Amino acid sequence: MRKAHRALAIPASALDIEAMDLAFDNSFHDAMEGFYAPAEAAKPAAPKLLAFNDALASRLGIDGADAGDEVVARLFSGQELPDGANPLALAYAGHQFGHFSPQLGDGRALLLGEIVAPDGARFDVQLKGSGPTPFSRNGDGKAAIGPVLREFLVSEAMAAMGVPTTRALAAVATGDRVQRERAHPGAVLTRIASSHIRVGTFQFFAAHFGADHVVQLSDYTIRRHFPDLVEAPNPHLALLDRVIGLQCDLVAHWLGVGFIHGVMNTDNVAISGETIDYGPCAFMDRFAANTVFSSIDANGRYAYGRQPQIMHWNMARFAEALLPAIHSVDAADVEAAKALVAEVPDRFAAVWHGRLRRKLGLTEAQDGDVALFDALFAELERHRVDFTLFFRGLAMMLRGDGSELEAQLPDAEAMVPWIADWWARLARETDAPLNRAETMDAVNPLYIPRNHLVEAALGAAEAGDLTAWFELLEVVRNPYVRRPEWALFEGPAPAEFGPYTTFCGT
Repeated sequence: MRKAHRALAIPASALDIEAMDLAFDNSFHDAMEGFYAPAEAAKPAAPKLLAFNDALASRLGIDGADAGDEVVARLFSGQELPDGANPLALAYAGHQFGHFSPQLGDGRALLLGEIVAPDGARFDVQLKGSGPTPFSRNGDGKAAIGPVLREFLVSEAMAAMGVPTTRALAAVATGDRVQRERAHPGAVLTRIASSHIRVGTFQFFAAHFGADHVVQLSDYTIRRHFPDLVEAPNPHLALLDRVIGLQCDLVAHWLGVGFIHGVMNTDNVAISGETIDYGPCAFMDRFAANTVFSSIDANGRYAYGRQPQIMHWNMARFAEALLPAIHSVDAADVEAAKALVAEVPDRFAAVWHGRLRRKLGLTEAQDGDVALFDALFAELERHRVDFTLFFRGLAMMLRGDGSELEAQLPDAEAMVPWIADWWARLARETDAPLNRAETMDAVNPLYIPRNHLVEAALGAAEAGDLTAWFELLEVVRNPYVRRPEWALFEGPAPAEFGPYTTFCGT
């Protein structure tokens, strides 16, 4: 991880810009004219590198070893345009809190282009917070340092936990002030994604242009993400089926680590199945199914326990947008699309129950499992147990140490009947307790971005000190194996931290 605190590697020059070779290969720009608006980044006053993700750069095949921090800051703030970039803002619509907005689009983001990694995988390189675009709707298109560093931190934590996610390549301070409720230091995030095609992208072209554009977008999406579907009898119907499966997997991942996205609008649902847009997101401490952190979600639409239902709703909207393309191949497949949407709850339940079995050390499906799961969540809610530490405490109990679990409960008798049922369920399988404990620890993180730690790190960073942020980043990138020196990163917020509220960051 390249840090802002080190000296510049070499002086900045045109030669140094060439040393940061991104090798763009811009298929969306070339094949999808009319699906975006050309745009340019605003020139920052004094770009300065805050953090650079060297490991991700290596995975992408970006060779920046000879480029100094000043060069990296210029390229990933929008001050300099890398060779081969074709900057553009993507058009999309979206249902926001259930209400359709027919035109949204990239109002503060700029897609520089695409790169192809050494393994052949294609990725978007996008600047977020780089200034106004044709879709900004009178906004300034900029971002403050807090939301930029939050997305960097949380997306890296999600990646470390195996949750499909967009990633952060760089965070650069702009030297400008961004006015929100008060003035904040400005920054730009470089986001890496398999693509930025969203459910809302399909909604935009279905609403404004009709079947031909939806077919074109679907064909491109299939070629880019799911080439195995090209030969399907109805590729557009197969695309719906695939995306539903990816979203079921994604939301089950979220629930499994106590993550609350906070703004599951259809414009924030990536067709690739990656988590995108870390605005008012947070991780739950003490369990409550109705937990909401977002300041703009007054009715709890996107609460922790409602995320599966909202995913189902979003997939229904995706199916509606895809119907013109599905119908163009075979009108009878419209009914098949409706059936796929109707099956979403059962498909999600199968994925979620499988994930819960792994979290609880179970290796096979048996009768009575769903009742065991339902009883567990009722007990977690009743006793307000810390969601993350509970599963780690269960694993320690298998090792003969019940003290960690007891420390999470209000008294010694709490959850005793459920724990007895769990032990009885374990006994119906043959794996040894120690083996189960290791398996559980491999899927149940110990270190997550605890809200009080995130806020403390972001507050210090805005004041100019990134020490706590880098320390927390290292911790959440290693979520499973306990380290004694990280004891302060394990527990929930102290009582004096109070209720927690997050904001969208725009």
